[in-house]
Amino acid sequence: MAETAFPDDLRAAQTRLHQATAELAALCRGLPWSVEPMPGWPGAKHPHTDEVTGGREASPGWTEEEKEAVARLREQCLELSLAVSAHPFWRQVEAEKRAPARSELKQVTQAAAAVPVDIAEAA
Repeated sequence: MAETAFPDDLRAAQTRLHQATAELAALCRGLPWSVEPMPGWPGAKHPHTDEVTGGREASPGWTEEEKEAVARLREQCLELSLAVSAHPFWRQVEAEKRAPARSELKQVTQAAAAVPVDIAEAA
């Protein structure tokens, strides 16, 4: 696919959208399973292996800071999504070429959005 000449501000918005989405996903993975405090429930014990499956530990709920961080990132993702999808650039792209161009934009900005991992820290 030939690379489309996307405007710099559109590329920047899409890159930041990738980053904000990744930040939100990472934040949510580290949060308790329930926003509000909830009791857990026991798992089921397998009759032949005695392995316990299912069940959940009690959730302490999210702190106010965690709720605010999630809300802030969700709002940022929404604003960036709107900035990308409503960018004036899309008006000059033929209707049948917009979806492939949108996919191309996502693909070409994905690498720039990747957060480098410190191998020493990860180990």
